[in-house]
Amino acid sequence: MTRITGLVLAGGQGSRMGGVDKGLALFRDRPMVAHVIERLRPQVDEILVNANRNPGDYARFGHRVIADEIPGFAGPLAGFERGLAHASCPLVATVPCDSPFLPADLVARLLAALEAQGADLAMARTGGQVHPVFCLLRRAVHASLVDFLAGGQRKIDRWTATLRTVEVAFDDEAGAFANINTRDELADLEKPT
Repeated sequence: MTRITGLVLAGGQGSRMGGVDKGLALFRDRPMVAHVIERLRPQVDEILVNANRNPGDYARFGHRVIADEIPGFAGPLAGFERGLAHASCPLVATVPCDSPFLPADLVARLLAALEAQGADLAMARTGGQVHPVFCLLRRAVHASLVDFLAGGQRKIDRWTATLRTVEVAFDDEAGAFANINTRDELADLEKPT
């Protein structure tokens, strides 16, 4: 059985939400990250939380909290790098802290495609839109990411283009990838469906 580390990306600035720490923003009476962890936990063997602010608040969820090594909110790849560096499992599944509906079968489907294609990285896709922060990657790509970041690069698609990648269609669960970037989106998703 392949062991997998789950990495919750909560290291952003939340600039489109007025600078709030999005993972700790309340959604349906609980911090958003609580919903994400609840959905990810059954799918992985361990969870790491990448957070650059409020580490004590994130630690209360019972998982190890790791901050970016690169200063200045360098983006999701800086979080990927820390997750790959600290994971105890050979594969790392990443999810953002602002997607409380992530699929319950996300990791299983990404794993099946990763293994079938012999890929380095599997990313979720809905329609024509790729969701690179919903991915499963091999720890073996850590060195290439360190080199990429050391060169001053930050764009996720430029790095993934250097790897053997597979996109996994989730058109049957497109709504599961809704993420909350603004207060308006938070208010809209608060409404019961």
